Amino acid sequence: MIRIICVGKLKEKYLIDACLEYSKRINKYTKLEIVELKDCDIVKEKDEILKHLNKDYIITLEIEGEMIDSTTLSKKIDNLFLNNSNITFIIGGSDGLHQDIKKISNYNLSFSKLTFPHQLFRVMLLEQIYRSFKIINNEKYHK
Repeated sequence: MIRIICVGKLKEKYLIDACLEYSKRINKYTKLEIVELKDCDIVKEKDEILKHLNKDYIITLEIEGEMIDSTTLSKKIDNLFLNNSNITFIIGGSDGLHQDIKKISNYNLSFSKLTFPHQLFRVMLLEQIYRSFKIINNEKYHK
């Protein structure tokens, strides 16, 4: 199963629609759970995030994280599922992630040095997860 913990709610219909579409596509390959947390101060966000963590493999999305390409991400996801039943991605709030969350992360991932709106980034993450499963299964997908 893949869990995505996100700080902040989706507001724009086109982003909600995109997330629903990618969620539907991902569910063909694995169970997907999206946990939306209220946007608040970084300490409260940390406490709320911690409530949703199990013994999953944790990937935090951070500007300081490692930048990889889609093929490398697909290999990472594929390999992680060999030893982990759940992978949790964490998207922090507008102030980023609390240091305690960063410390327990198994892997810090960055999509870019650019800053993206959190709502849009959720769509981007879902698309990359979907792309990863298409690559893993040797299925054609638009490049």
